[in-house]
Amino acid sequence: MSSAKLRQVAWVWGLSLAVAAALAAAGARWPQPLPPRADAALALVLLPPLAMLLWMLSRGREGDGWGGESLRTRESARAEQETR
Repeated sequence: MSSAKLRQVAWVWGLSLAVAAALAAAGARWPQPLPPRADAALALVLLPPLAMLLWMLSRGREGDGWGGESLRTRESARAEQETR
């Protein structure tokens, strides 16, 4: 992994750690517990992974190199090997 990618991962990790710490501190100072709501809990659990999936799928179609080789590339490589 390149140093630029490591810096990017470290930055996102640090940001998420800071947000988690801020939420924990706010929760410790909250005067009353919030009543649980099923719709809010489901949204908090399901929406972030769904958003990440959609982001990954959109990035994979751009052909920027992170998605692996395409089926067409493998087939053309196989056809080249067969003709040799």
